[in-house]
Amino acid sequence: MLAAASVASATDVALVGLYSGKALVVIDGGRPQSIPIGVKTADGVKLLSVENGAAQFEIDGRKQRLMVGQNAVTAGRDEQSGTVTTLTADPNGHFVTIGTINGAPMRFLVDTGATMISIGKSDAVRANVDYQKGQMGMSMTANGAVRVWRVTLNSVRVGDLLLNQVDASVHEHDLPIALLGMSFLNRMEMKREGQTMTLKKRY
Repeated sequence: MLAAASVASATDVALVGLYSGKALVVIDGGRPQSIPIGVKTADGVKLLSVENGAAQFEIDGRKQRLMVGQNAVTAGRDEQSGTVTTLTADPNGHFVTIGTINGAPMRFLVDTGATMISIGKSDAVRANVDYQKGQMGMSMTANGAVRVWRVTLNSVRVGDLLLNQVDASVHEHDLPIALLGMSFLNRMEMKREGQTMTLKKRY
């Protein structure tokens, strides 16, 4: 479904748990893994210390302090406008791909008709989004009016495309798939040719 070419890579680290001398992390949306103090992973993430409910990491050579539920994104020096990802349509003509929100794996449907990224309540909880602190409103759906909360996501990744501080709405009910709306797509140059769509990061 997804092919990507990038001039530089970024590392997205989410802290999901702390133990005696260890931190449980999710790196780039992968499986949770436990890192002991002083150990450096193949992804370039090293746990320096655990104290006062927080963990001190060295990520791609940069120090980052995280509390449980927080994530940090470090980008290579060339990672900006040159990053390109190509999506391929499914048999129904939809562009569906796998990405992450705050380091949590997410299945996205590209939806140019959606004002912003839209996710369901359980996906928000899984991505450590404290949606109840967001701005509550109402949205009309095929099933009538539903409550939604407007929030800002720390990070959204699709392939090698990585954006920080992206507006989103969280629905009070679960959604079958996350909608990749215009709050993400507006920051891209979009080009469609037949069954492929190319996204190039503008800013």
